[in-house]
Amino acid sequence: MWLVAGEESGDQLGAKLIRSLRALSDRPLTLAGVGGDAMAAEGMESLFPLEDVAVIGYLAVAARIRLLMRRIRQTVRACVAARPDVLVIIDSPGFTHAVASRVRRQLPDLPVVDYVSPSVWAWRPWRAKTMRGYIDHVLALLPFEPDAHRRLGGPACTYVGHPLIERLGELRPGPAESEARQGPSPVLAVLPGSRRSEIERLMPIFGATLATVQAQGHAFTVELPAVSRHRALIERLAGTWPVRPRLIDGEADKLATFRRARAALAASGTVTLELALAGVPMVVAYQVPKIEEVIVRRLIQVPTIVLPNLILAENAIPELIQAECTPERLAAALGPLLPEGPARAAQEAALARLDATMRLPDGDDPSRSAARIVLEAGRHRPA
Repeated sequence: MWLVAGEESGDQLGAKLIRSLRALSDRPLTLAGVGGDAMAAEGMESLFPLEDVAVIGYLAVAARIRLLMRRIRQTVRACVAARPDVLVIIDSPGFTHAVASRVRRQLPDLPVVDYVSPSVWAWRPWRAKTMRGYIDHVLALLPFEPDAHRRLGGPACTYVGHPLIERLGELRPGPAESEARQGPSPVLAVLPGSRRSEIERLMPIFGATLATVQAQGHAFTVELPAVSRHRALIERLAGTWPVRPRLIDGEADKLATFRRARAALAASGTVTLELALAGVPMVVAYQVPKIEEVIVRRLIQVPTIVLPNLILAENAIPELIQAECTPERLAAALGPLLPEGPARAAQEAALARLDATMRLPDGDDPSRSAARIVLEAGRHRPA
């Protein structure tokens, strides 16, 4: 069996998938492909370091295009030579789909499973139909994606559940944490993103936003879960804030922050779904460089970029992006979420509906649900 991931989040998904594959398979598995530390810990040796292809953004891809193309060709050659029972590509469509389409041309009968659907429902919807030429089954993390693929003429698609629903116990507050959310100086979680470019753009805006919210008369303490590789940058930029945050290190402490947070100010991304499942009302912000904004605005097909809003099919969470992402506007949306009131109550009610929308019908967990489909695809490979 071959598995190909293209960045850290895919590596984490791949590691959980490998554990479930081994638990459910009726025979020993031989694994190979491309992955990171998590997949290596599960016994899969990567062809090359994951960092070689973990590149995000048009400009970053352009700067490393030669290396990326070389790694794509290397991966295709190795997969074709191995002739596995099934190829599983995991997220990162710029890399993994380039691999899958080339492998399909040389091994037309090899089943290909795509774990994590590209955002065809958001932009470049024609990709769904194109994917049918080289992908047999899509494993979707979001409950509305199977309908989107049917509507757009994409491959067979099954909702297998988002990995976050396996972690509700870590996200939900206990009695003491629920009480802390109601305290006189509650925690405001601030999350400026995980990439250097995001952090550099949003940290000054977030600092000014906090100053404005404080000037409105709201009392709060700030906790900022810091990405370890960018901690020095975050510490330096936070040093200019009039409201100094407590920097939080590590995944466990980040989740503890979510459990006790009264509200949050966050960059758009998966963290918004974590916060939503933790029941934390929030305001979402985002900015990209002007050159990327022109491209994205011409291609985007959805009315919101916030994952919980897409899942709920309503814009329950305020989002302020590009020119709207200013301290004044962010503060105007964030301030009303700190005290009890209509804005906070409306968002809490919307977030409470996420569980029923995201729960798998049989109560299964996402990794095992995905593994069953992968194993079935491998068993039905033509002889």
